[in-house]
Amino acid sequence: MCGGFTCSKNALIALNILYVMIGFLLIGVGVYARAASIVTNLPIVGGILACGVILICISMLGLAGAVKHHQVMLFFYMIILFMLFLIQFSIASSCLAVNSEQQQQFAEQGWMTVPTDLRKQVQDSLKCCGFNATGPSTTSVVPPPDEPSCELINQHCCAHSTQADCRCEPCGPLLEDKIDYAFKLCGGLGIFFSFTEVLAVFLARRYRNQHDPCYLPARAVFPRDYLY
Repeated sequence: MCGGFTCSKNALIALNILYVMIGFLLIGVGVYARAASIVTNLPIVGGILACGVILICISMLGLAGAVKHHQVMLFFYMIILFMLFLIQFSIASSCLAVNSEQQQQFAEQGWMTVPTDLRKQVQDSLKCCGFNATGPSTTSVVPPPDEPSCELINQHCCAHSTQADCRCEPCGPLLEDKIDYAFKLCGGLGIFFSFTEVLAVFLARRYRNQHDPCYLPARAVFPRDYLY
């Protein structure tokens, strides 16, 4: 019967196997992105790999607790997963609540803090110069000394232009749609997986309080039973 001991056990095992697959997928994406030089920023790759490893460790704890019906493992699994739900749900809700102006501010601050080679890589791929129309950030009083040069990019953009002050368009407007899509995607996926974590906590709590039918208590033997 669904909702019984066996059903709760199988559902919890299947959910944790799904988490393990997602964790290995994150690790594979991080390794591939680093090997193919899609993402050259090591902290980003390290963050992806760390998320995959943490998810696999939590899933292994849940799998071990589900297979053995171990009360202590299931208890700590519930606590860790509920804390992860609170953090993930808060971050996902913040991503969905950010408006376009706040996204632009976050993107501009991020542009000023990323390494120079990453900014140059963005400029080369999008054929743009600086973050906004003035080049450096408008919110910073002093332009960063390591701002990548736009001389070669401007030559490519203005190859067929007759204007003396021709220059490439800024990168900020070109990144707006990508930034908005990234925020919405992260928020949507975060909300979806946070509710699966609630489901896992519910299943673990239900399964933990159920009695294993394989370990039924021995029936008491009364003296009158020996008469038959």
